[in-house]
Amino acid sequence: MEQLNLPPYNYDVRNQAGRRVILDPVRKRFVPLTPEEWVRQHFVQYLIRKLDVPPGLVGIEVAIPMQDRHYRADIVIYDRRVEPVMVVECKGPSVQLSQDTFNQIGHYNAKLKVPYLVITNGMQHYCCVVDHANRSYRFLDEIPSYKTMILPINHVQ
Repeated sequence: MEQLNLPPYNYDVRNQAGRRVILDPVRKRFVPLTPEEWVRQHFVQYLIRKLDVPPGLVGIEVAIPMQDRHYRADIVIYDRRVEPVMVVECKGPSVQLSQDTFNQIGHYNAKLKVPYLVITNGMQHYCCVVDHANRSYRFLDEIPSYKTMILPINHVQ
């Protein structure tokens, strides 16, 4: 798999029933190793190891029921009251991040109403903070630590 613009970590990749799988330590099971899963697993480790997100407050492929359909958010980070505070949309490294990617995560956020949105393809990462009261958002230079994520939005510089 491709080297990403994320810190490396020790992962467990195997062949199972003729396909490559990677251990997802959050879901505690092996999952098919796709380019998107490669990015998702690296980004989750980045959140846990570098941004101090508690592993028990990370949701992966979280179902979001909307109207008569169910969508799946790649990663959802929760605060200690188990309220969502960040949604992350992952794409494979060869997928260009575009307005469509922002529209996809914005669609999820219409339901979840989180203050932080992140899109990544493992090479580029974009994070914005959403002010739902004023119906505005702004991009951040870096992804906030967990301690910052759980602060009220008006504390974010």
